Amino acid sequence: MAEGTERIRVAVIGLGYVGLPLATALAAVGHTVVGVDVNAERVRQINQGQNYIPDVSDEELAELVAAGRLRATTDYEALREVEAIFICVPTPLDAMRAPDLSYIVKASEGIARRLQPGHLVILQSTTYPGTTEEVVLPILERSGLKAGVDFNLAFSPERLDPGQTGSKGWNVANTPKVVGGLTPQCTERAADLLASLGAPVHLVSAPRVAEMTKMLENIYRSVNIALVNELALLAERMQIDFWEVIEAARTKPFGFMPFYPGAGVGGHCIPVDPYYLSWKAREYDFYTKFIELAAEVNQAMPFHVVELIGQGLGRHGRALRDARVLVVGVAFKADVDDARNSPAQRVMELLLTRGAHVAYHDPYVPQFSIGGNVFYREKRTFQSLPLTDQVIRQQDCVVIVTGHHSVDYGRIVRWAPLVVDSCNATARVRNGREKIIRLGTALPR
Repeated sequence: MAEGTERIRVAVIGLGYVGLPLATALAAVGHTVVGVDVNAERVRQINQGQNYIPDVSDEELAELVAAGRLRATTDYEALREVEAIFICVPTPLDAMRAPDLSYIVKASEGIARRLQPGHLVILQSTTYPGTTEEVVLPILERSGLKAGVDFNLAFSPERLDPGQTGSKGWNVANTPKVVGGLTPQCTERAADLLASLGAPVHLVSAPRVAEMTKMLENIYRSVNIALVNELALLAERMQIDFWEVIEAARTKPFGFMPFYPGAGVGGHCIPVDPYYLSWKAREYDFYTKFIELAAEVNQAMPFHVVELIGQGLGRHGRALRDARVLVVGVAFKADVDDARNSPAQRVMELLLTRGAHVAYHDPYVPQFSIGGNVFYREKRTFQSLPLTDQVIRQQDCVVIVTGHHSVDYGRIVRWAPLVVDSCNATARVRNGREKIIRLGTALPR
């Protein structure tokens, strides 16, 4: 803990991919933490010292629980026992791609009924600029307490890189924080608490500045991914290996950062954040055409992957209807177990609507649900198949959506009659390359 920082009691509302790493990090530096979550199974697991987030250390979580530094509950009454409260709840999109702030609203209402003078409330859920002041603030002030006078309110965006946290790289403890409070005192109190985690804290003038910072960080990635996705489609037509182009371009030591094409974008942030900002921008008679075009390009990629599958099957004299297709990798990025908004979902839905028989393998995601939308009406849940030689041989096509490093792609190419690779996972496979169709390259002759 930073020198001179007081150890306090902290509540973290929402114990998912953002909340549990934060709660663990706060407890690890000396704060006493209570996690609040509506999911009773999560609460039970934490209280028994059982971890369910890969980016949290199993041993550290168990030790903190055993020492009484971390516990969980479904009861919002626990907020009366703390000095600071973090809101780390989901912020999804509805069916029309409009922001769904219902989780933030419910959390704020739960806080408002227990809000006490001196409380510090920090929103971390990713959302559009203005949410802290326009949504959270009015709800909290229903308590009769005034923000900036009786309690403090701030926004500090989460910054997690799933699969690269913990001892592997950037984590809650070493990633710089950004924070903007309703008043200078709100900012100072929030910054002091965040600084106790050990990383630098950058102060901004208002919550909406911090909220826009998070939008910029993720839209930057969305736009650049869309750029390389579009160029990859052009490279296919021009019979250029776009993966080779990227490797050549990244040798430039300045002015270039590599991004990579794929079957689409997934996770919570990149497929969601552009729509949060675009929706809010309309209130100001402003249309974020560039941002929405990038989202449109990225959303089209699963359709293109299915087209490549159809083309590949056609070259083998097979139709997509009744073909057996195995999807390898349904997590939204390599080496994580998070399948939220994974492009594999749309790929599988499109294959099913075209009459294919679909299965999947993912060493990190044992169960995967799709459907319940306009692309595939039926809701279905699949179980991950073991990636045996027999399973591979039974397929008409194996499509690689997410390239987990633990998967033996040489074996897939050896036994599969056709492989469609959307993420260049087979780059180092030497034998059987005539069976591989890679996104961003010419079709094999």
